[in-house]
Order: sequence, then structure tokens, then C-alpha cells
Amino acid sequence: MVDNKTRIDKSANYRMVLVLNGVLQEDCPPDTRSLYHAHPVYRETAAQLLAIPNKVIGPVGLLYVQQREFAATVPHDKNVSILGSDDVTTCIIVVVRHSGSGAVALAHLDGSGTDEAVCNMIQRVQELAMGYPEGRIELQLVGGFSDAHHYSEELFYNIMACFHKLPMEVDLTLACVGELNTTIRGGIHWPMVYGVGVNVKTGEIFPANFPDKGPDQALRCARHLTGQAQVLDIYDSNLGLLRIGPFNYEPLRGVDLWLEQSDEFILQHLSTSPEVEPPHFVMQIRATLKYIQDNQFPAVTVFRDNRPHYFRRDEHTGTWQPIRY
Repeated sequence: MVDNKTRIDKSANYRMVLVLNGVLQEDCPPDTRSLYHAHPVYRETAAQLLAIPNKVIGPVGLLYVQQREFAATVPHDKNVSILGSDDVTTCIIVVVRHSGSGAVALAHLDGSGTDEAVCNMIQRVQELAMGYPEGRIELQLVGGFSDAHHYSEELFYNIMACFHKLPMEVDLTLACVGELNTTIRGGIHWPMVYGVGVNVKTGEIFPANFPDKGPDQALRCARHLTGQAQVLDIYDSNLGLLRIGPFNYEPLRGVDLWLEQSDEFILQHLSTSPEVEPPHFVMQIRATLKYIQDNQFPAVTVFRDNRPHYFRRDEHTGTWQPIRY
């Protein structure tokens, strides 16, 4: 889903810090078509990504990032070997990596909290890259497609503008978004890649989907369904802890009524791209609505004493297990 309220003044003057195809840019590209026309190399790198067979990734070694979340880690993290996210239609997955240290962050952005998320991702990667003087900050964008409402185009520009106004050089190395991530089936535009994984050790990025989306899924989805705009950092790589919350949301008016509606009604009204959602979309939304119905005040019932939910990688099963207090 895209929060269309987040608009950036396209006439704003930003510093020359975005690097496209090795060249510092004075202006941010206004849309994906301009980017690909001026820099055909991005067509080639997108084609290389699309040529990689899609992988189905299991939970072992995976840190799954939900919508409006990001996570950052380093190659020697013994708990995480793959960062990943999927179910992106009009959303965009953003990967920031320091080429010298291999420190990497991945976010699943939908238009809410973009500016703050971009700053936080860069800051985390820079912290994790401390002590590695050599290297550059590389940016990879995957997702979005040529949707009828141009949500993906607006989000692309929004993200690029946020990076362009940072006070350091950021090198765009991959942009598989918009028309390059679009195919037409039955007269309908569809995304070609719905998700990607990043190999933390090598930095390799590949198309992927993730049947196991990690712990507390309904709770995490409840944040964006209830309109919480912030993009949360969910991982402490020093301690190897997945951290959810604490956060609160307002009770969702009419949640009982929503749960009484048909699958088709939910699909049409709670998706920015109802024709192309993955098959489990409605089931996931229903589970989230039920969670919100059962937990109207998470600050009271879910995050008692204002404590986050912490999860640690179990050495035997390789999955995230809750830390009990």
C-alpha cells in the first residue's frame, strides 16, 4: 500500500550527491523512464536480476523484513545469512550496502516515513562500516511496476529525492522498478519480481519469496494497516536480536464490519493493486484485522511494561524463538 500524502517538491534544489552510472548528478531523475533513457546500463543490470531464477527461501538464517520495516547487518553475522522481503506490488525494496565492509540494510517502503527511513538506513550502514575506510555506499531498488495509479512512479521519485539530498555520495547500482519490472498478462500490468533476498556475506541480490515471514506477523502488519507511518529498525546485529516494538495504534473503527466483508471486498478496498496481489493477501489481511480486533490497545495488552518482543535465533532449529522474561 502507498501513502499518497508523502509528496516532495520536484523543484527543490538538492546537493549533487546521487551518482548514476558513475557520474555525480545535479538533478534527481524525475521518473524511471528518464533514468533508463539517460542511463541504459540500468536496463542491463535489471535484465541480469530478472534472469536469475526465483528462489524459495526457508526460515533458517533468514531475517524477513515486513512493510514499513528495515534491518541492517554485517557479513560475519552468525545469525543472519539472508535479508529479504516480498509481497511488493506498488511498494519498493531498498537495499543500501557499503562496498568495503559489506554492511547492508534492507527496507520495504510504501511511501510512509521514507525520509526518516533513508536517513536511518544510511546511518546504520555507516555505523556498521566503521573501521573500513575504503568503500562506497551503493543503492539498489527493486519492486514497483507500471500500475494504473502511478503509485510506484511517485514512490520511486520520493525515494530517489530522499537519497539525493543526503550529504554524502550514494551510488545507484540497480534499479529494477517501473516498466522494467512489468509484464502484461491478459491486458493487465503485473510485477515480474515480488520479492528479493540479499546474501549478507556476498551482497548478491536475487528474486525470492518467503513462505515463512518471521514471528509476530499479524502484530507487525497491524502497524501499517492502522496507519502508523514510521519505518521501524527491527534488528540489533551486535546482540543478534530481532526486536518488535514497542508501539501503539489507535483502535480501528469498524474492524468488526471489515471482518464480515467478502474476500473480494477486502481485496478491492485494502490493496493499492487488487488485480495482482499474491494469493495469500486476503488471508493475511484477515489475520491482521482479527489481531487488531483482539488487541485494540497494544501498549496495554501486547507490550506490557513497554517492553519490546525480542527473538533470538535457535541454534538447533535455525528459527527465531521468543526470549521469555
